[in-house]
Amino acid sequence: MKKKIAVLTGAGVSAESGFATFRDSGGLWEKYNVNDVASIEGWYRNRKLVLDFYNGLREQLKAASPNAAHYAIASLEKDYDVCVITQNVDNLHERAGSTNIIHLHGELTKVRPEHGIYDDTGSEREVIDVGYDKVVLGDKAPNGVQLRPHIVFFGEVVPKIEAAIDVVSEADIFLIVGSSLQVYPAAGLYRYARPDAPIYIIDPKDVPVHDFRVTLIKDVATKGMEKFIKEL
Repeated sequence: MKKKIAVLTGAGVSAESGFATFRDSGGLWEKYNVNDVASIEGWYRNRKLVLDFYNGLREQLKAASPNAAHYAIASLEKDYDVCVITQNVDNLHERAGSTNIIHLHGELTKVRPEHGIYDDTGSEREVIDVGYDKVVLGDKAPNGVQLRPHIVFFGEVVPKIEAAIDVVSEADIFLIVGSSLQVYPAAGLYRYARPDAPIYIIDPKDVPVHDFRVTLIKDVATKGMEKFIKEL
């Protein structure tokens, strides 16, 4: 039986693909107010601004390509049972070949009706894959409701966090790549790792986690994944 690896990824794994991060210097939060474009209040206040913002991100994603870190994570599936839990809304893990992915914060290439999506089990309903197409005011779901980004906005629950906790709690190894571990509830997932499961963190910056199980690989995602694979 293959050992299980749970991989949590954040914006840092996609930064080397040219896909803008939010929190770093020069990131999107310096250009946009987070409350205007990434909160549920912002959506109801100005839907057009939010739709335009995510249309722009979709265009940027269309031009981006997976980098060596994405491909290295996908390659782990040859020898391990791998589940990628990503905070990212891009599709670069899919395009690199990863086959088991939990998108905690939604998916940029998908939209849904602004009212109602999840059933009692957290399963998605009425989600539409638009690829890289634009979505504008007046674009309606089959039920006649305005379409919105399939994104978990600030102020909304993270419906897939329970599934992510289950994956981490069953993993033999927990790998964190390119996450600042500042956004909850994802930032607390490492606490669910088994006591005997080693935790590896790949990030060029110091990460605020103090746990005896942690090995910090202080590097960018592409080079850090090379070091991690050698460590394995």
